[in-house]
Amino acid sequence: MQDYIEVEFRTGRLGYYQNPAGLPIQPEDLIIVEVERGDDIAQVVHLGVSDEDLDAKNPAVLNYQIRRQASDDDQEKLKNIGYEEEKAAKTFNMILERYPFEMKLIETIYQFDGNKLTFFFTAEGRIDFRTFVRELATHFKTRIELHQTTGRDEARRLGGFGMCGIQYCCGSFLKRFNQVTIKMAKDQNLAGNLSKISGPCGRLLCCLNFEEDFYVEEAKDFPIIGTCVNYKGSRMLVFRIDVFSKSIYLSSEDGSIQELDQEQFNKLEIISRPELETC
Repeated sequence: MQDYIEVEFRTGRLGYYQNPAGLPIQPEDLIIVEVERGDDIAQVVHLGVSDEDLDAKNPAVLNYQIRRQASDDDQEKLKNIGYEEEKAAKTFNMILERYPFEMKLIETIYQFDGNKLTFFFTAEGRIDFRTFVRELATHFKTRIELHQTTGRDEARRLGGFGMCGIQYCCGSFLKRFNQVTIKMAKDQNLAGNLSKISGPCGRLLCCLNFEEDFYVEEAKDFPIIGTCVNYKGSRMLVFRIDVFSKSIYLSSEDGSIQELDQEQFNKLEIISRPELETC
């Protein structure tokens, strides 16, 4: 069976299409594709997504077609859509002033054929905006969708630069948000100050997920945090490991710190391990 092509729409949604006509499509190409209500423009992300890969992603795949590759006229039309979206955003905020709730408009996206207009916003709690949507539909005379976004999604849509000096991962190459946990921060010795490992979205940095496998693999040769050992006649606790310098840090009851390498540590007597009993 023919593989699928993964595309990303301007709303950030991913879609999957087959290419039975054998169009010479390459990654990052713009193509016009069929969607639920008309046609839209999308950028090719991956070629050759197999059925097994598709099952793992678990998307809703519908039997829609690739219309054509985007022409110069299509790309010129895309530029004009940007002007229309700016006008729509101003109108949205003007109409919003007449309503009692507060919403922060993040992004406005027209479907390529104009059959749908999507507004992405943030707000405190849930809002009943049915009357608001009807007024928007009456004004724009097209299908209206309002999407309440999360902090991470807001950062992705607004864009910016992280503390590393590079553009946000979510705003450049990262297509899906993976779960980032405090355990990952602890595995990487970064749990001391959460504010320093949190992004502008207020959530833990996505890049903690990128290096987690490395730290877990390297830590297999190190003792578990909390292991109690006999060091020169005193009980000391493993409170930190450093996989880069190959160092193990011990702490005693009086607060003194001792740094050992793996060879030195392996010569010590193990009194207890955290999964068995406390030191």
